[in-house]
Amino acid sequence: QVQLVESGGGSVQAGGSLRLSCTASGYTYSFYCMAWFRQAPGKEREGVAAIYTPAGRTYYADSVKGRFTISRDNAKNTLYLQMNSLKPEDIAMYYCAADLGDCGLGTSWSRREYNFWGQGTRVTVSS
Repeated sequence: QVQLVESGGGSVQAGGSLRLSCTASGYTYSFYCMAWFRQAPGKEREGVAAIYTPAGRTYYADSVKGRFTISRDNAKNTLYLQMNSLKPEDIAMYYCAADLGDCGLGTSWSRREYNFWGQGTRVTVSS
């Protein structure tokens, strides 16, 4: 049974930083596309970033490029999202997602199906 557990959310002031973690269990971690999504109140869920280590690819939404960094530690089965220069528009519930195989090309990573999801961790940014 695949399980994803997020942690690291919290409340920071604008310009601050947070690091989200997602610990995975129940599968061969390295061959999965791993991603972070977020959903702000009243808005649709959107892809934030993704990573597929076998191909050495990372993917980012335009809104977070240059501020957020996705990484993974295969030895610890953990996915990270380092978030710097946080803005009030980053306020959302952040979810970790995983699915077997490549994340895809271009922006397909944000539209593909992910079969496994975490419970979410909340990020609040005050101005």
